[in-house]
Amino acid sequence: MTSPFPSLAGHFLIAMPTMTDPAFAQSVVYLLAHDAEGALGLIINRHSGLTLADVFEQLQPDQAALDAAYNQDIFSGGPVQAELGFVLHKHGPKFQGTTRFGELALTSSKDALLAIAQGQGPEQSLIALGHAGWGAGQLEDELRANAWLSCPADQSIIFTTPVAQRRSAAAALLGVDLERLSHQVGHS
Repeated sequence: MTSPFPSLAGHFLIAMPTMTDPAFAQSVVYLLAHDAEGALGLIINRHSGLTLADVFEQLQPDQAALDAAYNQDIFSGGPVQAELGFVLHKHGPKFQGTTRFGELALTSSKDALLAIAQGQGPEQSLIALGHAGWGAGQLEDELRANAWLSCPADQSIIFTTPVAQRRSAAAALLGVDLERLSHQVGHS
């Protein structure tokens, strides 16, 4: 079965002001994969309240702090598998459990976290607990219902834009000011 929508892999999904699902309200999702079977992404603008040091305290309580990167913020990547950690990074160092998605890679193994904590990880990375996932046709239905804006992603927004500005920066790629959009849904 083919989707009537082109693949949005490598795109941002920007939650519209009308998005009421608390898991996604005010979010920006970077889509890693999107095809007729579903979609996979990470929310890039929602801190979990944890740092890499907090995670290592759970994984290796006897391990001393290793590097300034040890205090890197951890993001809430989405409501699916929220107990699992994922590292979104540019290609470079190879880790166990790494899958390439276009220009970026996603790693779900502890060796990547240790490398980051030791200052030997990818130059730029985003660490998240959980991910966003959609089944076949689910994202397309949400797009038809105007729940999301979508645009090609800009890696600088993922890795260097301050978190509080990521949603407005992603919308600006489309020339949209989210503060000026109506919170009412309408159809002509």
